[in-house]
Amino acid sequence: MSHSQTTQPSNHRIGRPPMGFQWRSSYWFTTFVVTLGIATDLLVYSIIIPVMPFQLQNLGYKDVSALSGWLLFAYSAGLVLSTIPIAMFSEHYNSRKVPLIIGLIILLGSQIMLMEAPLYLVMCIARILQGMGSSMVWVVGLALLCDSTPEPLIGRQLGIAMAGLSAGLLIGPPAGGVLYKHFGFRGPFIFSIIVTVIDLIGRLAIIEHKDTLVWGSDPVVHGSDTGEDQGKPNTECAISAVVQNRKSDEKVVPPGIQHMPTSMVPPKLDRVKTLSLVAVIVKLSKSSRALVSIFITLIYGVVYTSQEPATPLHLQDVWGLDSGKVGLVFLAAVVPTIFSSPLSGWLTDHNGPEWITFLSLILALPWWIVIIIQGPLSLFTAAFAIEIFFTSGVISPLIAELAAISREIEGVGYAHIYGAFNLAYGIGSVAGPIAGGQIYDHAKHGWMALCLLAASLLVVALILSIFFVGADPLLTRLRWCLNNSEVMDSP
Repeated sequence: MSHSQTTQPSNHRIGRPPMGFQWRSSYWFTTFVVTLGIATDLLVYSIIIPVMPFQLQNLGYKDVSALSGWLLFAYSAGLVLSTIPIAMFSEHYNSRKVPLIIGLIILLGSQIMLMEAPLYLVMCIARILQGMGSSMVWVVGLALLCDSTPEPLIGRQLGIAMAGLSAGLLIGPPAGGVLYKHFGFRGPFIFSIIVTVIDLIGRLAIIEHKDTLVWGSDPVVHGSDTGEDQGKPNTECAISAVVQNRKSDEKVVPPGIQHMPTSMVPPKLDRVKTLSLVAVIVKLSKSSRALVSIFITLIYGVVYTSQEPATPLHLQDVWGLDSGKVGLVFLAAVVPTIFSSPLSGWLTDHNGPEWITFLSLILALPWWIVIIIQGPLSLFTAAFAIEIFFTSGVISPLIAELAAISREIEGVGYAHIYGAFNLAYGIGSVAGPIAGGQIYDHAKHGWMALCLLAASLLVVALILSIFFVGADPLLTRLRWCLNNSEVMDSP
């Protein structure tokens, strides 16, 4: 290429953008698809909980409670074991859409396998595959959302996406019970397969961030609540495309910057480097913010899921509730969490993750003590709902914090950081129900012991958040304020 050819930048694009390019590449559509993916994941996970014991009985098995528990464990095991390979694949090949589609195809196949399984072993294999398929949306889906969203809005959009978790749990068990009653064992599966197909259509329609750059449009740079400027050609977008593709094995130079002056091209474009798993672990282990955020996620997983096996038994033992009334109590508790994640995400964008993490934890703590009281059922239900509302609120600032950490550590991508998040939560969600069930069954005052343990873990998370969460942790801010006040008071 001659020097004369490098003097005029070009916004040349080959052909026309794909149909619906503007809305398919927008961060709002990506948020919708990721939210739907998370809701689908939790729907598939929870819809079989009320019906699986009956199917096991129909197949002639005994001890169905224990066997059902191992099926839940198989799902979590598949999720945990597949997380690291998925994260490394997504970052190595700089790909989000393909893993998301593969994950959903696995999820579809596993549901059909579980629906038609004649043996318990086949059921376990199907649940492991379900966990693997679900891991895609938690690792790659969150990474895709961060790729596509303007940085000042990441907390809000992640919070909206996390509302899918509550929606899936809210719809799954009741729908499973009703469909099983009217249509038999296949009813819940057919419903979840239909929802999964709708999710697949959404994932196929997405145009991921690196592809929008090729057409000279960057919703991250030009995105706004009104969507203005999305889809318009821009030279900065084309430059970003080179940066985005430098992680892949093949250098891609998008149309529009082939003739760009070398002085305009960002540095390090000639470097093609993908970190190994060991290198990623080393880099994350050097970041106290990353380690603490991941550890708090682990605590959240243990605390949140430890209630699952014990709460129905506690409601039955103290107030004599049957399964239907227990379901209503859970319904009343889960509904507020649909709003807690978007709210805490929006507040995180405006106030920082350090404040919202701290407030969520400290406001949740008293209600873990209140639910120990064996008073009126209305008091327990209200306290239980408030406790879950504030405990759930901690997730949005944590995942926003992890996104910020990923941007600050060179070579560590969003899929890497959310792989660590998914791994921590997966381990916590495996340990939580086991610990909760064992404590409730074997401790003298099982429910009190379980609640006090959860409160203690939240205190640990609270202390760590004060020291390490956020670019300017609360302790650092407090020291700065104290130092300034001493300076002002000195003569």
